[in-house]
Amino acid sequence: MVDVTATADRTDLAPHVTPALIDGLIARIDVTSGSEAMSVLAPFTETELAAVPVANAADVQRAVETARAAQREWAGRSLRERAAVFSRFHDLLIERADVALDIVQLEAGKARIPAFEEVYDTVATTRYYLSTAPGLLARKRRAVSFPILSKAYEYRHPIGVVGSISPWNFPFTLAVADIVPALLAGNAVVSKPDEKTPFSLLYGVSLLEEVGLPRGLVQVVTGPGEDVGPALIDEVDFVLFTGSTAVGRRVAAQAGKRLIGSSMELGGKNAAVILADADLDKTIPGLARAMFANGGQLCISTERIYVDESIRDVVTRRLVDHTRGMQMTTAFDFSSVLSSMIDRSHLERVHSHVEDAIDNGATVLTGAKPRPDIGPLFYEPTLLTDVDETMALCRDETFGPVASIYGYTDVESAVADANDSDLGLNFSVWTSDTRRGVEIATRLHAGTVGVNDGYAAAWSSYDAPMGGFKSSGLGRRHGAIGLLKFTEAQTVAVQRFGQAFAPLGSMSYKTYQRILGPALKVLKRLPFYK
Repeated sequence: MVDVTATADRTDLAPHVTPALIDGLIARIDVTSGSEAMSVLAPFTETELAAVPVANAADVQRAVETARAAQREWAGRSLRERAAVFSRFHDLLIERADVALDIVQLEAGKARIPAFEEVYDTVATTRYYLSTAPGLLARKRRAVSFPILSKAYEYRHPIGVVGSISPWNFPFTLAVADIVPALLAGNAVVSKPDEKTPFSLLYGVSLLEEVGLPRGLVQVVTGPGEDVGPALIDEVDFVLFTGSTAVGRRVAAQAGKRLIGSSMELGGKNAAVILADADLDKTIPGLARAMFANGGQLCISTERIYVDESIRDVVTRRLVDHTRGMQMTTAFDFSSVLSSMIDRSHLERVHSHVEDAIDNGATVLTGAKPRPDIGPLFYEPTLLTDVDETMALCRDETFGPVASIYGYTDVESAVADANDSDLGLNFSVWTSDTRRGVEIATRLHAGTVGVNDGYAAAWSSYDAPMGGFKSSGLGRRHGAIGLLKFTEAQTVAVQRFGQAFAPLGSMSYKTYQRILGPALKVLKRLPFYK
């Protein structure tokens, strides 16, 4: 094992996190002796939290082999036995939520509110699949073309070993909740968390194993994505990825070359359309949450706001006033609304988008500067106007607490402008007429659209699929597809009399054709039979 330990110059790293806890999580990473180590920085202080080992290709291969061996026994268990583990995990995570919240805040620089959202999202996702997995995975009788003569069944089998590559912005739910359905379906998982945030996943896995998940069924490999990610994709049977569109294209190409399945949620340049009849008492705080949750480091956050010109001035004024009142702290409690940026390079990227816009004529309404007085990587929530196509801020995903306000004079132009993007992940419509809002929502080219809500209502509708249009991804999480994508569908058909599409007995094909034609016309009027 590599000798890597947590920073020990503090007795406690956070109220419920000690160096001993971090050391125990690091010890769960199985790598070859002599491997390199890399630092994990705490964004609130920009100091080293710990060092973790860097996996090489041999480590990844061994992790997959270990997981594959464990998967055979796991898949042989009944669904009831597998589900019992996740029922206990559901309850244990609630009991240990404060530890999980502290770990997320510590390594991701999050305010506690978005940390709370993702930890309890993991609880809710687990509950949803505990409720639905028995029906989704059960053998199903399927309709046949020729009733009585045959019958057919659909079976669902686990794929094998799922490779999960998760991001830093929601390191608990996008690492832990995403693999719950894969495991329930009977698969093993080899998971690579972002190198900046490995401990949320490691803690989630430790809780799963504490309540009975077989050791080895989930393997965690750590290291830079550009090295460990391709090695992982070369070994697994399915790829689960959340991250940027640029990296997603490379992941899809490598998975496609191997003819293995993949599911990806990628970038977003999400738009909100505010109608003239919007209830601003609800719209303003709702929009602020949509724009600035987790410091805007949220793939479904809002970066473009289209406002009816008749209310543009009042909306702008009220948004600015609300934004200026938002709190930023490094406290491990619920006093802060805004998160830190994850690291120095991301802070500089966000600021460069803002500076480029200003240099090219954009007007700053509020914010537009770092806040080192609060923490080394904090950035003020920022609103701009007069943003146009010459600016990176107009089309490129900023992924920070930055949004642009645009006016429109008719809804059709607002819909067209919102849709004028290569990305289509999560949009919203704000109006007092919800029926009209839903109608407009169906014309927006995005995988999810909230009416009078920025993202939480759609995300927490666990029975509905979640994902993006266009270059915002492929596949879906949540809903039936969120579990069934981790399975292989098998059809078993039983022919009871004769042969399919063949005449019975000594009947000639010519006679069979003459009888079959009219019979099919009659059958067309009837439902398929099981």
